[in-house]
Amino acid sequence: MPALPVLIVAVILVALLPFLFGEVMFASLSKLHLAPDIAIAGVVAIFVGGLINIPVKSVVRDFDVIEDPLAVFGLAGLWPQLRRVRRTTIIAVNVGGCLLPTALALYELVYLAAVSLPALTVAAAGGAANVVICYLVARPVAGVGIVMPAVVSPAVAAVVALLFASRAAPPVAFIIGVIGPLVGADLLHLRQFGASEAGVVSIGGAGTFDGIVLSGIVAAYLA
Repeated sequence: MPALPVLIVAVILVALLPFLFGEVMFASLSKLHLAPDIAIAGVVAIFVGGLINIPVKSVVRDFDVIEDPLAVFGLAGLWPQLRRVRRTTIIAVNVGGCLLPTALALYELVYLAAVSLPALTVAAAGGAANVVICYLVARPVAGVGIVMPAVVSPAVAAVVALLFASRAAPPVAFIIGVIGPLVGADLLHLRQFGASEAGVVSIGGAGTFDGIVLSGIVAAYLA
């Protein structure tokens, strides 16, 4: 059947996706003044760290739920009742999706401060602009969390870095690409996280494929 070859190809592509992205990650990290063995260790750490969430805050909410106990007997609406429900949402930080790329971005900031103050200025200004853009395009989605178009942040970061700091484009793009989603899409939407119906909400919680990692890695690769 024609559908079978398509399904096989789709399965193969899905299976190869982590390896392909791993190659992109290694190429990107190699542009950030990291030794090859450190870059490989960084790729592995981000993949493994994507499985680890560290709880940082607990949000407790009480709300009323309408119950209709007679609805099962065909008497819906005859005796509705209000029941107070308490729900706890744990806000966590993902190691691979947030902490590691943030630490690497801070390392690159220190590097730029030592070698190129103009590039550091571009990274700071571009990061602030990307924060605003990510905040505006990010949207809360029930049952998922805060989402935003994946191409927005890396595109902004790469364009700014190439136009205004071409000699230090990879680290500048990486910094801008990480700061934008971390602050604009995640931290500035913490109230939506707290109002989430999910039991656990993780910043960077999609791990390797979270917007923070994806944005920083792709931005550095494009630059």
